[in-house]
Amino acid sequence: MHVPFLLQDFLKRAVYHYPDKTAIVDGDRRFTYKEIEKRVNRLSNALKERGIEKGDRIAVLSPNRVEMFETFYAAFQLGAVVVPLNTRLVPGDYDYIVNHSGAKLFMVDAELIALVKPVLANLKNVETYISLPVAGYPVPESWTSYDEFFESASDSPVYTTMDESDMATILYTSGTTGRPKGVIQTHRSLYTNAINTIIHVKADDSDVLLHTLPMFHVNGWGTPFSFTGMGAAHVMIRKIIPAHILELIEQEGVTVACMAPTVLNMILHEPGAKTAQIEQDVRVVIAGSAPPPSFVRAVEKELGWTFVQVYGMTEVSPFLTVSHIKHHIQKEAEEERIHMLKAKAGISMINMEVRVVNEEGEDVTPNGQETGEIICRSNSVMEGYWQQPEETAKSIVNGWYYTGDMGTIDENGYIDVVDRKKDIIISGGENISSIEIEGALYEHPAILEAAVVAIPHEKWGEVPHAVCVVHPEHTVTEEEVMAFCRGKIAHFKCPKSVQFVKELPKTASGKIQKVVLREPFWKEAGRRVN
Repeated sequence: MHVPFLLQDFLKRAVYHYPDKTAIVDGDRRFTYKEIEKRVNRLSNALKERGIEKGDRIAVLSPNRVEMFETFYAAFQLGAVVVPLNTRLVPGDYDYIVNHSGAKLFMVDAELIALVKPVLANLKNVETYISLPVAGYPVPESWTSYDEFFESASDSPVYTTMDESDMATILYTSGTTGRPKGVIQTHRSLYTNAINTIIHVKADDSDVLLHTLPMFHVNGWGTPFSFTGMGAAHVMIRKIIPAHILELIEQEGVTVACMAPTVLNMILHEPGAKTAQIEQDVRVVIAGSAPPPSFVRAVEKELGWTFVQVYGMTEVSPFLTVSHIKHHIQKEAEEERIHMLKAKAGISMINMEVRVVNEEGEDVTPNGQETGEIICRSNSVMEGYWQQPEETAKSIVNGWYYTGDMGTIDENGYIDVVDRKKDIIISGGENISSIEIEGALYEHPAILEAAVVAIPHEKWGEVPHAVCVVHPEHTVTEEEVMAFCRGKIAHFKCPKSVQFVKELPKTASGKIQKVVLREPFWKEAGRRVN
């Protein structure tokens, strides 16, 4: 008999084994796993009463809070699909994503309703709007408060016939075409990633997880599933304030946190980090392109925390590798060598096959020098891009997902990401499409040609840099170009600097050579991504 892998089973296990254990701390609110189960069941029944059925999409725009956590599990019980939205977008992005996903119900944190207000009239499929309460923010007319929405609903369990291949979430990520692509993640893909996390991050029931990573980012890297399944406690945080993070780690006994390198860097430079009374062991999980060894050393020496580097992407739910130091290396290598390995993407996780291949699809020499594209296959790889079969076919070839990242692999199987094949800039953990920025630049009457590349940045890792050719009949300043972009796209996507040139370097076929534009900025870095 085949028993499907379903994400709601993680909560079921936690309730069975840890009913009275604290499940979630959200500000002054605390809930046990038994209480969370009742709230989830009420929400499932309330959604069902509003016509939400298997396959229907529920869009959620919210910072980390208990209601967002509950929505995942309530939707999964119905076989519905959650579409978490990045809180840093502009109205036009929400217009596109909510319509493209076909969301039938839209949940929005009351403080963020202003972000979507300009485009509400354009949302074609949304039938119900739910406001997640925030003190001081009224519920708009024709909206329903979350608490009222599920208050009178039954807390009886909801059962739906499901398979592990059913969709669980659609996550929109910046694509090379400029428009976001909806990554389809199934119960199987997210379940597989959760098991990987449990194994490699060593999650257990003694853990207290601080949600410093937004749950709209690859479902918080799957932590609402993996750490729930193991009976850990979740501590929610709305905004990234280093002093508050340290306070919660101290007060709540936090043992693990997942975050972008920029957040960890902010904590390192927070004055209170030196005086915080943190007695428990803390491990911090960082994803993205690996930081320099000196950064790893600072985290482990100055903060006393265990540094865990992982590498992944939305399309893989998200983890491919982990910076696990093999036993024989721990015994033989000096401390500096270990820090160097921890600063790499690492070795492949369980349930994940990873290769580095050349243009002919052959494995590169495992010498840590020869560069190729990183590809992988696993049950955690996405099903494809929502309503974009052509984009799916470009990314998944013969069962292998082509990441678009360039890397090396050494004799011990350690992968290092050194360049990016796609025109995606990862700044402070956010994916930014250079094509989208270029589209905004080309709307400026003074700009004849434009190219956007990533350049290194001490705080954000890398930021967008625009290289522009100005029309002979016009003049424009750097400040004017940046202000123009801020009127067109989200501020975090805008170029942080602008360079004016007479002409852009191009190939014989006329294609702009971005590698030439990047080279002066990355010459000393030893890699082409940060």
